[in-house]
Amino acid sequence: MRALLDAAAEEFGERGFHEAGIARIAQRAGMAVGSFYTYFDSKEAIFRALVADMSRQVRETVAPVILAAPDRLSGERAGIAAFLTFVRAHKALYRIIDESAFVAEDAYRKHYVDIAEGYATSLAQAFGAGEISEGDMVVRAWAIMGMNVFLGLRFGVWDDGSDADHVARVAAEMLSEGLRRRDGTASR
Repeated sequence: MRALLDAAAEEFGERGFHEAGIARIAQRAGMAVGSFYTYFDSKEAIFRALVADMSRQVRETVAPVILAAPDRLSGERAGIAAFLTFVRAHKALYRIIDESAFVAEDAYRKHYVDIAEGYATSLAQAFGAGEISEGDMVVRAWAIMGMNVFLGLRFGVWDDGSDADHVARVAAEMLSEGLRRRDGTASR
């Protein structure tokens, strides 16, 4: 099944859902079309499975990096860098997730909701450990995810030559320090 999901990522990533074909997915996976139907009953079924699989891969790639850091703020920085690295290796992610909003809206929503719920929970744990300030962890989770989605698009898909550590450092600084002036004078 892994070969089919990888082949589907290539096919959907290159052609989009409507132009993708089961025969090409099977061919890319090195199997007969009949074998495809052993695992999936339709193009939509494999597309939905692919959205779930990509969502799982993002979570399994980024969450352990964040949680392995010595504190949450350095974890955020490491997580952003890990996400950019993941996106650069899986550029089809954006096209597939974006198309799922129209092809399988429930899978699209589940992708983001599941990530946000896990993120909010881990932020609450970081607050409990005294690593971050009190606040609405659900709103914070969605805000950080929104930032990461667009950082991934800009510095992962559109431009994969920029220094991922630099992007992560700047974004993490904004998370930890905000946009407030730091020169001691009041802002206008």
